[in-house]
Amino acid sequence: MSVASLKIALGLVWVGFLTYAFLFAPPDHPQETFALIQNLSFGNWEGINPLIVALFNLMGIWPLVYSCVLFADGRGQKIPAWPFVALSFGVGAFALLPYLALRQPNPDFPGKRDRFIRLWDSRFTGIILTAGAIALVSYGITQGNWGDFVQQWQTSRFIHVMSLDFCLLSVLFPALLGDDMARRGMDNTSLFWIFALIPLFGPLSYLCRRPPLSESGAIAEASAIAP
Repeated sequence: MSVASLKIALGLVWVGFLTYAFLFAPPDHPQETFALIQNLSFGNWEGINPLIVALFNLMGIWPLVYSCVLFADGRGQKIPAWPFVALSFGVGAFALLPYLALRQPNPDFPGKRDRFIRLWDSRFTGIILTAGAIALVSYGITQGNWGDFVQQWQTSRFIHVMSLDFCLLSVLFPALLGDDMARRGMDNTSLFWIFALIPLFGPLSYLCRRPPLSESGAIAEASAIAP
């Protein structure tokens, strides 16, 4: 698929997801939804299905996973990545899709790694996120009520859209993965598909094992300036 076709496809996915979420998803119950979000956010989880607790918190891990790639990717873009990353903590893929549709292919990392980039580039960050995801998934699967979750998925717009958002974030990650691997000199198609096709834990595994960013752009610039 060409770059132009990919941009159009991502734009259409964004429009389609917005349309579905607001026009075709199950009805919203604002007061109940607000109370649920408030309780989930402040750790008042008593009486809430552990599957919903796990899913809600995993939707906080996904933006951190994307942050580990997007801040480096944004260095070579005309549009900054941070506004989209910040919004993704609240609305997930709704915020990230416009960035993915507007960005240009970026297999290089210009400049040097500052402390901020090193934080998101660190394997330790990936390990922490992986440990958190394992704990949440284990909690949800072992303690959750699947029948109740399905019933809420069918009747609650918040649960319904959040679940689809999780799936969409899993599907979209490969759009950034190829360039991030190229920035690190990782030329391995088999590894790309392993990281791309395993939801959540594929990207997390990638963050745990990827080498540091190559500062080839900075080295090339220094070589060009040197007499």
